[in-house]
Amino acid sequence: MNMLNDLSMKSDEVLKVELEEFRRQHRDLDEAIAALQEKGTGDTFTIKRLKQQKLRLKDRITWIEDRLYPDIIA
Repeated sequence: MNMLNDLSMKSDEVLKVELEEFRRQHRDLDEAIAALQEKGTGDTFTIKRLKQQKLRLKDRITWIEDRLYPDIIA
């Protein structure tokens, strides 16, 4: 996965900034999907594409969180 290689080479400070940006984008997508579904104006292809984009962002968020805040069992 090229994305993971790119993220692994970044500093923690850069990752923290990206994490906040990805979280914001994830929230925005969630609101957009909800609005399209509520109004019934979005076609199923558009909603599906937005949901896939949201899942990709969630994967990136999870990877960054795991990198920044590892589960260390003492």
